[in-house]
Amino acid sequence: MDHMRRIKKHQRKKTGISKPLLLLYAAGLSIVYVWGCILASSHTFTITDQIPTTFTDDIAPKPFPTVMEILKKHEALALKKAEERLLAETLIFGTAKLDTASYTPKGGNRFREWKAGDSPYSSFMNQEMKRKSDDLARKRRGYIKAAMQHAWKGYKTHAFGADEVGPISGKPNSHWGGIGTTLVDALDSLWLMDMKDEFYEARDWVRDKLDHNKNMDASLFETTIRSLGGLLSAYEWSGDRIFLEKAQDLGNRLVKAFDAPGMNGIPKGYINLSTGKSSTQSWLRGSLILSDIATLPVEFRQLSKHTGNKTYAIKAEHIFLKLKDIEPTNGLFPYYLRVRKGNLEFANKAISFGAFGDSFYEYLLKMWLQGGRTEPMYRSMYDKAIDGMHAEQLRVSVTGLTYIYYQTETSQMDHLSCFMGGLLVLGAWSDPNGISTERAQRDLKTGKALAYTCYQMYASMPTGLSPDIVRFDDSGIRAKQKSYLLRPETVETMFILNSITGDPIYREWGWEIFQSIEKYCKTEIAYGSLDDVMDTDKAPKDSMESFFLAETMKYLFLLMDPDSEVNLENYVFNTEAHPLKVWK
Repeated sequence: MDHMRRIKKHQRKKTGISKPLLLLYAAGLSIVYVWGCILASSHTFTITDQIPTTFTDDIAPKPFPTVMEILKKHEALALKKAEERLLAETLIFGTAKLDTASYTPKGGNRFREWKAGDSPYSSFMNQEMKRKSDDLARKRRGYIKAAMQHAWKGYKTHAFGADEVGPISGKPNSHWGGIGTTLVDALDSLWLMDMKDEFYEARDWVRDKLDHNKNMDASLFETTIRSLGGLLSAYEWSGDRIFLEKAQDLGNRLVKAFDAPGMNGIPKGYINLSTGKSSTQSWLRGSLILSDIATLPVEFRQLSKHTGNKTYAIKAEHIFLKLKDIEPTNGLFPYYLRVRKGNLEFANKAISFGAFGDSFYEYLLKMWLQGGRTEPMYRSMYDKAIDGMHAEQLRVSVTGLTYIYYQTETSQMDHLSCFMGGLLVLGAWSDPNGISTERAQRDLKTGKALAYTCYQMYASMPTGLSPDIVRFDDSGIRAKQKSYLLRPETVETMFILNSITGDPIYREWGWEIFQSIEKYCKTEIAYGSLDDVMDTDKAPKDSMESFFLAETMKYLFLLMDPDSEVNLENYVFNTEAHPLKVWK
């Protein structure tokens, strides 16, 4: 009875039409109906002139609907609509309450209406639903900021200026060469979460103590996306030139990687920040990783934009010109390459939209967006690659889950590939021919289906957190590589999909993930990764990569921040979640 009273109350509230008005409306319909019958009877045309006689026996005159019958039909339709709206609101909207002590993940195989990439309740996504979602998000936003404050306090107390802090031991480390990686990577997160005191304290460290003159081999890829990207974003948001000065100093050291002897402008994976000498890791035996050498132009082009020195952009774009020269017919690039006699060539045949390949495809689209959508080569290469992905790499499991298979393992997918849900929807939204085209609609649907699969990778596990690699079988999703590394790719996709589609379901899924992070990863100092997402009793590891504060926390916060200055029209995110201004 309670349920029915809620529905009837909801119905009256939503229709806004009184019963006398409904009676008047129904009477009007009746008059129109009668007048139509009179006119029809006086006309010379008869239905039997047009229909064979054998059918006329089955055509009996329909009884005239009474006013009360019309009224009841209208009330029934209104009641059904109210029930559907109430179901949608009950299904979609959770609570803003954060109670980790009593929180238990709700399990997988829920929200199946979204499995195939549909938006099942889009007809109800009006301004009222948006307001409800926004109000709920604002309340949750505070908890995410508090989580960032907790992690930053631990880092500041135990390891300020170090590359990372151990969330269990509190020990600082210099895994990235001692260049303040966590601090620099988190700068724009601090700004966007309105942690300005912490931001300016970090700025002072950058000004006074950040030194890139390190006699060590730095990863060209990681240093570019984390440190160079972080400094450029901090400069754009704050306007403080110290960040640009430090970015240019770092860029001048990194750009020497493009001048390695015998490489014809193709960089090796590592660069000594002091000597400028390039190298590759021994286990690669001289090969290059696709994502390592091709995830550089967004940052180097932005550095050129701010300094007026075109050298950074020219050298980084050169890589894509060489890749264009060897572009496969399906647009899919194997993830190992080598330079032989000055020529770039493939060193294997396997394709990956996860490890070793992911951000190359990401930057095809984002370079085009960054440049104001004026460089068609990048968009063309992106569209060709996405056609190839649909034709050759996309799979649907026995249980109906859409996934992009992992390297050569056709029944597996890695968490890194979960960024593709957001990338596909971003590409559909920005399609030069419009989002209503067949190609854009295909990519939109695939992106939403991938988002659901990645959500299930979390929801299906006892901790509510995703393994690094999963396997699909006839019973659903299984953990293949069981560790959870605080990765951002799924919440990145949820942020993009919520921004573009407005569907509040992505906020609900993101909130579930955040609650699981709070329950199973939080330590007295910060947050730690997990060895086994199947074990709810195991303590976190003594490891928190800088991308947790730079990406995971930022995307969760932006997902719940309807008031943010960040929008996809004016900003492009590098692969480390640093929002950089689109060129106008």
